Amino acid sequence: MSELQIRDQKEADRPAVKELVRRAFLQNPHSDGTEAFLIEALWTRGTATIALVAEADGRIIGQAAFSPVTLVGDDGQARTGWHGLGPIAVLPEVQRKGVGSVLMEVGLTKLRALGSEGCVLVGDPAYYERFGFETFAELKMPGVPPENLLALPFTDTLPAGEIIFDEAFQATS
Repeated sequence: MSELQIRDQKEADRPAVKELVRRAFLQNPHSDGTEAFLIEALWTRGTATIALVAEADGRIIGQAAFSPVTLVGDDGQARTGWHGLGPIAVLPEVQRKGVGSVLMEVGLTKLRALGSEGCVLVGDPAYYERFGFETFAELKMPGVPPENLLALPFTDTLPAGEIIFDEAFQATS
């Protein structure tokens, strides 16, 4: 693999990114098969605050998207300023070579620069804890095991409440 370049996703990248996401999640036992639809819906809705691609050898081999989330407290108050990661994907043939880690670091750096309060995600703690993500007992998301709901605060304010991702995360086609 030649030198890896990370850049913002462009309109012309949409077909390649959609196919990359489809392929990346094809054999994933935790996938519901909708990840490619989700990334397309984020793009169509314009709700991806940050959409990155990783390029090597003239082709897109990875992508990461970050979009706003809402935290709804027990008191019903909605809080914004947080972002969610999803999806992040790397072509199967180049997984475990650091592409996802670079996408993650660049994305988190960009979120901090934008003034985001933090980032949440649903994922494997064994992978995401190396970036500083951890579980918070005060965070909840229906249907998600607490150990797989992770957050990385960028401020002293800890996350609490129910996480609501953009409606693009409901895309099924």
